[in-house]
Amino acid sequence: MTTSPDEIFANPRLAAIYDAMDSDRSDLEPYVAMVDEFGARSVLDVGCGTGTLACMLVAEAVQVIGVDPAAASIDVAKTKPGADRVQWIHGDATTLPDITVDMATMTANVAQVFLDEEYWRATLAGIRGALADDGHLVFEVRDPARRAWEQWNREQSWSVREVPGVGSVESWVEVTDVSLPLVSFRHTYRFASDGAELVSDSTLRFRDREEVTAGVAAEGFGVVDVRDAPDRPGKEFVFVCQR
Repeated sequence: MTTSPDEIFANPRLAAIYDAMDSDRSDLEPYVAMVDEFGARSVLDVGCGTGTLACMLVAEAVQVIGVDPAAASIDVAKTKPGADRVQWIHGDATTLPDITVDMATMTANVAQVFLDEEYWRATLAGIRGALADDGHLVFEVRDPARRAWEQWNREQSWSVREVPGVGSVESWVEVTDVSLPLVSFRHTYRFASDGAELVSDSTLRFRDREEVTAGVAAEGFGVVDVRDAPDRPGKEFVFVCQR
């Protein structure tokens, strides 16, 4: 059971500039800290993307398995320092091989890309099957009450970055549909080098705290803590679950 990854991750030209366009990854530091907090020596990074967290963790002598449905993103990940110590899997959490890890993570918007309940529950079940007894699952979701999508417009999101080896790239995001709990939006990237304009359409599902708690409980997890996201205070829930 898989869905096609968004172009921002699957298109090789967009995957290659992803890190440069989103260079502040301070959002990952709390996850590194929690790996240490829970004494995890092995981690499954679900939706690993271009591998930033995975490579941060192997630098701390943690065994990491990164799984992602976007081959182009994994190709980028494999070029990073420490990538040769990560086990990369092209796929998703519903089709994992026989593995056992101490902790699983879903950072950024990963937990919100599962739009229907069947896929979300199957993902949780796949993660649970990979976790050791008492293993932890940590992930974040945006608080729908904060209506983050109201700031997703060209005026507030437009930027231009100089990307090494690529040149100047303009980018912005615009909402294309709000049909709660689903919100759809489009990223646009304009390359100065040849005038190419590439777009990536995405949809996220906004689940409230009670819905998330009920969903993980149905798949055999207990919620042991719900924390704030230091990079977006008051805007997200960081769920700490245990098998």
